[in-house]
Amino acid sequence: MRRILINYARAGAAEKRGGEQQRVSLSAVDGWTPVSRHEDILALDTALSKLATLDPRSARVVELRCFAGLQEDEVAMVLGVYAPDIVVKNAIDKRKNVLRLGLPDALDLMVICAEAGLSLDSSLKRVAKEMALSCAEIADEFGLASVEIGFLPDRVMALRNLVKRTALPGIRGLVNTLIQSERYGTPLAQSLRVLSAEYRNERLMKAEEKAARLPAIMTVPMILFVLPPLFVVLIGPGALKIIDSLKGLKIPH
Repeated sequence: MRRILINYARAGAAEKRGGEQQRVSLSAVDGWTPVSRHEDILALDTALSKLATLDPRSARVVELRCFAGLQEDEVAMVLGVYAPDIVVKNAIDKRKNVLRLGLPDALDLMVICAEAGLSLDSSLKRVAKEMALSCAEIADEFGLASVEIGFLPDRVMALRNLVKRTALPGIRGLVNTLIQSERYGTPLAQSLRVLSAEYRNERLMKAEEKAARLPAIMTVPMILFVLPPLFVVLIGPGALKIIDSLKGLKIPH
C-alpha cells in the first residue's frame, strides 16, 4: 500500500509540474505557499526511510498507521505484540489443567509414602519419580519442591514457592495441609487422604457438569446439520413423485 501511494504521489507531482511547461508560483502573488497532498506523502516517505535506518520497528508502526489505516490495537496485532501473550497464556492454561488432573493420583501416592514413614522431602521425591511417566508436570513441580526443601532454611518457603509456580487452588490446598500438619502435629496421611477424596469428587462434579451442558451445546449443530438432511431424506422422495405426477398431467386449453 505504501508503494502504491508513493507512486501515485510521484505521478501526481510530475503531472502538476506540467513537464516542459513553465511553472508559475502563487507565493509571489499573495504570499501564500500551497502545500500539495502529494508532496506531503513524498515527505512522509522520506521521513519513514530515515526513521527505518534508526528504528525499523517504529518505522513499521508509523507505516501501518499512516498508509494502511490501522488502529493502535490492529497495529499491535499485526506486529505480534499480543501473540506472545496469547501463546504463553494458552500454555499456562494447558499446564494448569494437566496439573489439576494429575493431582489426585499424586496425593494417593503421597498417602502411601506418608503411611510408610517417609519424610516430606522423601515423599515428594518418590512421588516425582513415580509420576514421571503418567504426569511429567506434577513430577517436575514435586521434584523441584523436594530439592528446595533440602537446601532452603525453611521448608515453608519451599512450599510457598510451589504455590507461586503453579498458581493452582489444588496445590494451594495441599500446601496449606502440609503446613498445618507440620505446625499442629496432625496425622499427615489422614489429611492427604481426605484432600485426595475431595479433589476426586471435584473432578467428577466438573465432568458431570460438562455432561449436563452437552444437550444444550448440541442443539444448534443438530438444527443446522442434522435436521436439514433428515428432512431431505424424508420429504425428498415424496416431493419428487409429486413433481413427476404434475408433469404427467395435461392442462386443457
